[in-house]
Amino acid sequence: MKNQWKKVIVHVDMDAFFASVEQLHNPSLRGKPVIVGADPRGGKGRGVVSTASYEARKYGVHSAMPISQAYKLCPHGVYLKPNGRLYKRYSELVMDILHQFTPRVQAISIDEAFLDVTGSVHLFGDVETLGREIKKRIYQQTGLTASVGIAPSKSVAKIASDFQKPDGLTIVPPNKVQEFLEPLEVTRLWGVGKKTFEVLSRMGIETVGQLRAYPLEVLEQKMGKMGAHLYRMANGIDERDVHDRDEIKSVSHERTFGKDERELEVLTSTMLLLSEKVCSRLRKYGLKGKTVQLKVRYSDFSTFTRHKTLSDPTNLTEEVFNVSLNLFQEFVNQDKAIRLIGVGVSQLSSEKGGQITLWDIEKERKLELERVMDKIQEKFGKEALTHAQTLTSHKRRKEKE
Repeated sequence: MKNQWKKVIVHVDMDAFFASVEQLHNPSLRGKPVIVGADPRGGKGRGVVSTASYEARKYGVHSAMPISQAYKLCPHGVYLKPNGRLYKRYSELVMDILHQFTPRVQAISIDEAFLDVTGSVHLFGDVETLGREIKKRIYQQTGLTASVGIAPSKSVAKIASDFQKPDGLTIVPPNKVQEFLEPLEVTRLWGVGKKTFEVLSRMGIETVGQLRAYPLEVLEQKMGKMGAHLYRMANGIDERDVHDRDEIKSVSHERTFGKDERELEVLTSTMLLLSEKVCSRLRKYGLKGKTVQLKVRYSDFSTFTRHKTLSDPTNLTEEVFNVSLNLFQEFVNQDKAIRLIGVGVSQLSSEKGGQITLWDIEKERKLELERVMDKIQEKFGKEALTHAQTLTSHKRRKEKE
């Protein structure tokens, strides 16, 4: 059996991660429906569910669900605001454990990662022993459970890790890939969202087996590159390697207001706060970007995005904010209240390199001040030092809410 595996890929997915960490730190929450996310405010809250414990999922609550809907389904649940620092600490512990098995670890979010253990599986005897050892070490060293999928490719391993949640272990050997995939709903495949499923459903495709039986040329004709991608996924063809770090393509932040907002001062200062967060992350990653994007969602859920590409890339808050402000002018005179606003930067490149002009000397001085602010915020919190307009806006929002 060992010789069948040309590549051994593991996908580790922590079970209800945020909620599980909260239950671990507060034993009185164990066995209770815990919902981590926005404040439900008695069913009138904005925002979404970040994570729901398995006790809450029995009531139909799931991640990305509007918090108001979660409250209707589970009004007796325990609703908690996310504790990012705590979750990050446990995530780092888990990733350190995974590196004990192979240096080839690719974290794809705070609570899941791929491992390429092709070169180290022999140290544990076989893939099943290795999978059980991963789960055992995570539980012993963190008190948390993880679900593990093992397969010859990333896409199949990811599907497998979700197959027996929570605390599951699913192994799909190379000669069992088609047998494993064919009965599954096509929505299990990586890249099949609501809209793609609607297209496939109209073609009479609802299972992976039906997708696999469809002629490739017809899929390409109807769906272009996506059709070819789905055909490969349905046939278990996925040659992507595990990388120790994915390329970051964009950085963005957005805010859903507690109450639909019309006040220009609050909206503009919120854009400044979001620009500050985006640029802080860019500087942390050593990146800068050329394209600034603004996202606006009105109270009726109609959503618009606008963007502008700069002549030179930037990670300076002032520049990103000014571009966002200019893009926002289109929306100033609209007779609608705003539910959500977001700022993002894309077309990223390394902040190193490039010739320095006299104009850049002043820009570099401002960047140094912002790097100092980054360090102070990281050590003492976001409100320890910030732009005056951001702080004023924060106080006004608190008063209004």
